[in-house]
Amino acid sequence: MISWIMDNLGTILISLILAALVGVIIWSMRRDKKRGKSSCGGNCSHCAMGCSCHPAPTKGKKT
Repeated sequence: MISWIMDNLGTILISLILAALVGVIIWSMRRDKKRGKSSCGGNCSHCAMGCSCHPAPTKGKKT
């Protein structure tokens, strides 16, 4: 078992570093979402989900 760990130490360390990096990214995104920040730049004309994200403005319609 020890020899297997020593033979694969580089792969194990890189995997742990990548897993930690992904964890920090997810944590940061969740924290930003809780604070009300968004990755949306507001340029809906270039967004594939532009129609779904923000409601279309109503022109000349008064309620």
